[in-house]
Amino acid sequence: QVQLVESGGGSVQAGGSLRLSCAASTFPWRSGRLAWFRQAPGQEREAVARISVPGDNIRYANSVKGRFTISYDNSQNTLYLQMNSLKFEDTAMYYCAAGDNAHKDSFQAAAYQYWGQGTQVTVSS
Repeated sequence: QVQLVESGGGSVQAGGSLRLSCAASTFPWRSGRLAWFRQAPGQEREAVARISVPGDNIRYANSVKGRFTISYDNSQNTLYLQMNSLKFEDTAMYYCAAGDNAHKDSFQAAAYQYWGQGTQVTVSS
């Protein structure tokens, strides 16, 4: 069982920055993946960024490329998402997720077995 606890959300004006954290109780696989997803009201959950563990292979959604940075501190079992140049359309509940490498598409929610409770990010224009 993996417990994921997000923090760092809040309200910020457009153009501002936030840093999300996700503390994982453990990472039980020899190799796997960690990701950030987001879900706005009335919309489907979408992948924002993914990092492979180990190896640091990273993938970003086109909508956040160049603005967001995902990273993982394996000594602390903590996942981060640095979000810069925030836009109104980044407003959503942000979730971290952890999974093995079994699923073909790491940008699908089904690829992840464990989820955090979410942290709200609100960007005002």
